[in-house]
Amino acid sequence: MKLKLSIIFIPILLVAGYLLLNAFLPKYSGQYIFMLVLFFADLYLWSSITKKIFSNTIWLRVLIIAIYWLPLAMVIVIMLGSVFVPIIEWNDAFRTIWFGVIVVFYISKLIPVFFLLLADLLRLFNKIVHLTYKDNRKDIVRENNGMSRSKFLQYLGFVSGGLVMGTMFTGMFKWVYQFVVFKEKISINNLPSAFNGFKIVQISDMHLGSWTTEKPLIQAVEMINAMKADIVVFTGDLVNFSTREAYKYEDVLKNIEAKQGVFSILGNHDYGDYVNWPDKKSKEQNMTDLYSLYERMGWKLLNNENHVFDSGNGQLALIGVENWGANPRFPRKGDIDKALTGVEDVAAKILLSHDPSHWEKIILPDNYDIALTLAGHTHGFQFGYEGKNIKWSPAKWLYKYWAGLYSDKNTSRHLYVNRGIGSIGYPGRIGILPEITLIELDGIV
Repeated sequence: MKLKLSIIFIPILLVAGYLLLNAFLPKYSGQYIFMLVLFFADLYLWSSITKKIFSNTIWLRVLIIAIYWLPLAMVIVIMLGSVFVPIIEWNDAFRTIWFGVIVVFYISKLIPVFFLLLADLLRLFNKIVHLTYKDNRKDIVRENNGMSRSKFLQYLGFVSGGLVMGTMFTGMFKWVYQFVVFKEKISINNLPSAFNGFKIVQISDMHLGSWTTEKPLIQAVEMINAMKADIVVFTGDLVNFSTREAYKYEDVLKNIEAKQGVFSILGNHDYGDYVNWPDKKSKEQNMTDLYSLYERMGWKLLNNENHVFDSGNGQLALIGVENWGANPRFPRKGDIDKALTGVEDVAAKILLSHDPSHWEKIILPDNYDIALTLAGHTHGFQFGYEGKNIKWSPAKWLYKYWAGLYSDKNTSRHLYVNRGIGSIGYPGRIGILPEITLIELDGIV
């Protein structure tokens, strides 16, 4: 009877889950298959520890069960809660920590699942070998005299999962606000001598909806101002979902100072595409609110526009495009030809473009006369390793240019990809720390 009920109930639950996700978080409905894989991995891991759990006392048994299934319960709360209160109206700090705990638990669980799968495959292999060679019992005796290899793999998986969990929580509450300054001196073709030593501070991917307090942001602003930049540029993704997330940080961001101004562009998250708005007008109002916010902060937003710095003895053009991404999931509103209108004859040009794939797919192959492009978007995956001679992150599987300085030797054009100052998804960082970039321009003699 129980089996029959399960066969009926589980498919209904899975379909209901997809319908809820599609209705209230439509941008994430494409990830439902991945979520199902996590769910069945959860069941697989649970089946391996059930006997051990039920041999404990009742209170310990209940505690372990509650902790184990907590992340699934939290996912269900998100899906059901969003029916009554849209995700964008949740308290930002609460939402960030809530999502963060879910991510940490599930990634930590995947580690023992991997080792458990290896252990089960090893046991299966041994059974096949023993059935094939029935007379050879030495391996069985050897396993019975000590810990079997499959058992060792299981314990290794649980220990590794615990270490991953501890590391990820450290990344959430410590490293996520451990700002690092990267300094680059970049040579620019045709740079007027008056702009030698011109200092640009770049920040990117603030994702204000993921900040749980304004204290670290105040610290970041103080670090930026201490650099005495000629200009500060922000290369997109101010928010996660909606403009509302930025309001409580407005007064802090107003304090960013630069000799010749603060300039910004839009990233894929700034358009409000990750929200199921009640109507078109609401989404349009969200963008109007964002433009008003930039005006109040005193940041000049370059939407397929440009700004010229004139020293009297030469000019430097700063060009900004709206988001353009090679991945069709992201908006393609960037219009480089429109942005260049009026500055075609300016010899030295710098481009702000959120997604580095724009440089790879448009700027380089179409041979645009732009000496330096500043981008963000990748976050360096918020995870990886950066040493003296080694730089690695899963981001390299998604983006050819994912962090730091890249140069096209044939044309002396450069791309700098900022690792971002905020976070999204997993509200933490491991190895790839939040970045503030200081760039000094140098003319080529």
